[in-house]
This record gives sequence, C-alpha cells and structure tokens, in this order.
Amino acid sequence: MRSHLQTLTRTVSVVRTHTVSTRPSPKTINNHRMSSNSTQGLMFQLKVNPITGNSEWVVIDEQVDDASPKPMLATTSYLDMLNDSVRNRAYCKAIDKTVSKQCHVLDIGSGTGLLSMMAARAMSVDTSSSSKGMVTACESYLPMVKLMKKVLRANNMNSKIRVFNKRSDELEVGVDVASRADVLVSEILDSELLGEGLIPSLQHAHDKLLVENYRTVPYKATTYGQLVESTYLWELHDLYNHEANVADGIHLVPKGKERILRVKSQQFAMHCDALGGELRLLSEPFKIFEIDFWKRPDSHGETQVHIKTTNDGTVHAVISWWVLQLDEEGKIFYSTSPKWINSPSTNNGSSSSDYGTRDWCDHWKQCVWFTKGKGLPVCKDEDVCMDAAHTDISISYEFNAQSQRSDVDHHDLSTQDSHITLSPERIAIYGDNDWRVSIVFLSVAVAHVSKSSHVIAMFPGLGDKGSQYLQAVADENGYSMDRVQVINTRKHQLTMNDTHQNKVDLLIAEPFYFGAEGMLPWQGLQFWSKRTMLDSMLAEDVSIMPCKGILKACAMSLPDLWRSRRALENIEGFDHTMVNTTLGACGPSSESPCFPFFIWQCGEIQKLSDTYTIMEFDFLKPLSSCQGKAKIEFTEEGVCHGFALWIDWVMDSTNDIVMSTGPDQRYWKQGVKLLAEPLKIGPGRCSTVIEAHFDSSSGELSVNNR
Repeated sequence: MRSHLQTLTRTVSVVRTHTVSTRPSPKTINNHRMSSNSTQGLMFQLKVNPITGNSEWVVIDEQVDDASPKPMLATTSYLDMLNDSVRNRAYCKAIDKTVSKQCHVLDIGSGTGLLSMMAARAMSVDTSSSSKGMVTACESYLPMVKLMKKVLRANNMNSKIRVFNKRSDELEVGVDVASRADVLVSEILDSELLGEGLIPSLQHAHDKLLVENYRTVPYKATTYGQLVESTYLWELHDLYNHEANVADGIHLVPKGKERILRVKSQQFAMHCDALGGELRLLSEPFKIFEIDFWKRPDSHGETQVHIKTTNDGTVHAVISWWVLQLDEEGKIFYSTSPKWINSPSTNNGSSSSDYGTRDWCDHWKQCVWFTKGKGLPVCKDEDVCMDAAHTDISISYEFNAQSQRSDVDHHDLSTQDSHITLSPERIAIYGDNDWRVSIVFLSVAVAHVSKSSHVIAMFPGLGDKGSQYLQAVADENGYSMDRVQVINTRKHQLTMNDTHQNKVDLLIAEPFYFGAEGMLPWQGLQFWSKRTMLDSMLAEDVSIMPCKGILKACAMSLPDLWRSRRALENIEGFDHTMVNTTLGACGPSSESPCFPFFIWQCGEIQKLSDTYTIMEFDFLKPLSSCQGKAKIEFTEEGVCHGFALWIDWVMDSTNDIVMSTGPDQRYWKQGVKLLAEPLKIGPGRCSTVIEAHFDSSSGELSVNNR
C-alpha cells in the first residue's frame, strides 16, 4: 500500500487529501495476457507516473527489440539473487546430487534459466526428442523469458531446455509436455518463505505435473523464530502508546480505538543485523514450521510453540528466518538467519553439513512480526506459549497471554471496520517528536490550533474510513466536525465551489510517499503537480508548506550493496555477461539506475563526504523541469561505491524548519546511485561532479557523475 497525504488550508478552509494505491513487489510483478486474436501473444504491464499518479498499460511484445525489458528488469531483485554465490553454489551441489541420471526435470520460476542449465549439465542432456533426459522450464514473466533465451543460447543450452512462457499451473501434461517430470527444481521463495505462492505451486505440481516418488531441490524448508525486545521495533507499530510521550497535545489515535491507525497483521522483511545492539534477545531460536517439498504440502497449518525465555524483558517482536535443506541426505543447507545465529545449530548441530557464510544480500531478509500494544512482559525462564499458523501464502503468530486483549483492541472497530492501515515506518513517523514539530499534523493540527479554521479533507483512496477517522480524531482533540468537510470521491480537480468561493491562503502537505513501498524520494513530488492544478484557487499571498524541496547528496562507501549489484560473469560455470545491461548491473558496459534503499540496512556503510545541494524544487511556482549539479569533495579516505540522494523538505519561507530524509533518518528510503567501478579515495583525496535533471512530464530524475 502506498499512502499520500496532502492538505489545502486557509484561515477559513483546509483541504487534506489521502490517496492509497498498490505497487507490485520486485519479484512478483503482475502481468495481464490478452486473449483476443488481435492481441494474441501480447502482455501488458502497469506503469505508474509518479508525478500525475496516472497509470498506463505498457505493451511487452515478444517481437520487440532487446531494449524493451530494461527498465522493467533493472529494478527487480534478479541481479541481487544471481550475485548470491552461496545460494548458487548450494543449488548447484544439490542438483548434481539429485539429478544423477537421465530424467525429466521441471524448473518452476526459471528466471535466467540457471537451475535448468545446472540440471541439464548434471545429466548431460542430449537433443533427443525423448521425454527422458529433458528439462522443462516455466517462467511467467515475459521480459525474463526473453532474457533467459539469450542466456541459454550463449551457453549452448537452448536445444536442451524447453522454455514455456507460462505459470506452472498453466502447464499441461499431454499438451505442453509428453510426460510427468521426475525431478522438481525451484526457487519461488520470499523472505517469509510462502509469499510467492510456494505452497499452491507445489500442490499443483504434485497433482498434475510430477510422477510418484518424485525428487525435489530443495528437499524441505524450516522456519525459525526468536523473541526480541527492541524500542525501535515497538515504535514501528504502537502509535497509541508512543504518542503518549509527545508534547504537542495532539492525539492521532483516540483512546479506546488503539488500532484505528495500524500496521497490517503480517510479517515485515527487514535486515535485522542492522539493529545490532539495539536488539535484546529474550529466547534461544525455536523451530516453527517445516514445509516439505518432496510431498504435497497442506494449505493451512497450525502449531503451538512453547518457548523458554532467557532474560527478563518485554517481547516487542518475533524475528524469523528460514533454513533450506536442499538435498535429501541433509548435507546441503542455505539459511537466511541473522548473523548472530550459528546456522548449523538450528539444524541439530550437524558439523558435517555444508553451510556457506552468506554475504549481505537484499533479496532475502529476516522477517519481523510485531506483538500487540506495548508488548508482552516476560521473566527469565518463563514458559511462553505462541500459536503459529500458516495459510498458503503467509505465516502469523499469536501469544496466548495477549489473545485476551484482542477483544479490547477491536471492540470499537468490529462493526465499522474503520481502521486505516499504514506502513511501520509511517506509524513511527507519526509518533516522532521531530517530525511532529516540523509538520505538526496537517488538517488535524490546523483545526486544533485555529478555532476558526474550516477543514476540507479529501480521502479518495479511503472512502468512508477517512470520514470515520477524522470524526474520531475530532472527538479526541476537542474540535467540532462542523468545521470539517470530507470529500471521499476521486475528484480530478477541486473548484471554488469546494472552498465556498474562497481563495486558499495556506497549502499544507505531507508531500511524499513512505519509503517501504520502493519509491525513490523524488517520486513523491506528486504534491507539486497537485499544487499546480490548484494554482487558480490559491491566493496571491498564499503560504505553501513545504515551500521547497532540496535534492541532497553525499558520497558513500557501500561495499555490500555494490557487491550485490555488480556485473555478472560466470555463475557456476554458466556465462551471464549478456544480462548485465538489462538487469542494470554495475560495470563498465552497463549503467546502474537509481534504487531506493534504507541505507542504514545496507550492511557496511560509511559517509565519505559532506552533504551537498544538487538542485531545488520550488513549490511556490508551478511544476516545471529543472536541473542542477554539485562538486562533491571527498573528506574521508576509503572506497567510494556511489552516492546517496534524498530530499530535504523546507517547511517555511525562512528555512528555519527543515525535515531531512537523509541516510541518518531510518524511516525513509534514500535513492542510491552506484558507480560502474568503485573509486579508491587516497590521502590526496579528490572530487567528482554530480549532475541531475528532473523531467516534470514523466517524474523521472536522471543522475550522472563525472
């Protein structure tokens, strides 16, 4: 979910807008295939203009040139995954052990075809038309299918592997393939394990595509968890108790409606190693679920886990990860555990097992599940009972000691379903003292401070929930809803009729999307577009908050991030150099685009320069293209891997109130522009120039250095 808040205010009128839409995740981009004859073989992908908010379907055609997939694939996690050498090596060893003779191998979610090529090599597949000694590769994402075919041709594997641009549940034995497969190889896992449809895919393959007594790589997966105390994690979900400590007197969460603003009840992917000493471990690791790949998994499962605590404290979250056993014998493993976990110990301490030391990578993180409210108080050696459940796509937890409080949490919402779901970072922002001082809180704050204000609140993405929320907050903060007019429809343009023929004297906005949804900082400039549309309604002396956005940058050492995005060469004996340009790899023959990252979670990091202004976005004027540059002087020795870019929001015309979203701020993602090759900064130091150009029609910002 993406959230956007905007407020139009005057001494007699305020407008607040909250829009909500969805954005596909990097590895699971939704595609729509048209079935009519006129569009046979075409696939469409949704593209969103970050400035206008408008969406359009982009045609992905099998016959178009190789340049077409570049912008789609360069922002996915494929490159990061292919740079995970521990993963690649584990799969290669397991496939070599499992595919030991001529057979039919099915590869689900083939990507570049790496696992298919490993299987073909393991059994020395010939070009016979026999169903024995063959590899069937399924990949539903057309741009990746096109890239896979290039990889197969470059490695002389195109005649040994049959590629189907289909989901595996669209594959039919007797129609697409002559027989069922003997071996299943797959990598359809997310950080939570189940989110990419692992269970439904395994179920369909078991029922329709595989022989009896089939073999699989991986063989099984086991999820583990650990109880932790962390103030930071608590602040990411409990706004009601968090804002009890703020001094502005505004309550965004009314008493008795503690979950009216809340995070979704799900696990959230996070690099938990970045929290370091801020985490206090309250238990040893414990086993939760075991998912077998070699037999048909159940869609739903429940288990009760008894956990003995190791310290006094408050359980704010469960951190979880998974361990893959890739071979049947139990010698080859891959783990997504945090670094404080000794991986073999979570697998019966088998010292002879093959565990590689995993480098930092972004495609698989740990997961965080928040406990309710202030958390669960525990004493050392206490037996804590946790109920765990999984559906076919997710895993959830419930503590018995907290289940009795769930009725209290929901008693006022059960009939109205009036809660608003936000990201964890957004919840934490709203409880942050510095943030509240900078922006106060839009229409709530204006109505609270100015008793003569009239508020026009627009919630086009929330419908009646917006009205219900404002009513609850009005009651809590002691102002009348008589001064609040709510517009729930998606109006393309406000008119003077909406402001009772009054010009707007004050425009207040929260002009950016929160970082958890993969948006670059400048892709929140939709506010500038909306302000331009309202130009005729603004008073001559209108005040606009924020009045300016400043694009900032600094040089960074990011060895772990750069390593995960570096150009590919040979992966377990298979040439992948031809994918680098398409996947946006860092290298002399390709240019890496800007990516959004929580820099503080990017492994080893170091600032190598002061902060510089690249250019400014003047919100006092209508939307326009602009450009700028800055000379970056290095102040520290080290290795520069790229630059962090972000926007500082200037809230007032005197530049006294500035809200930064830079690398030191955890709640926002920054843009990262990686260098083609790392630059060593010696004692003499040096400098470089960053240039940026903002295109107001597309909302895109191009960044170059020289």
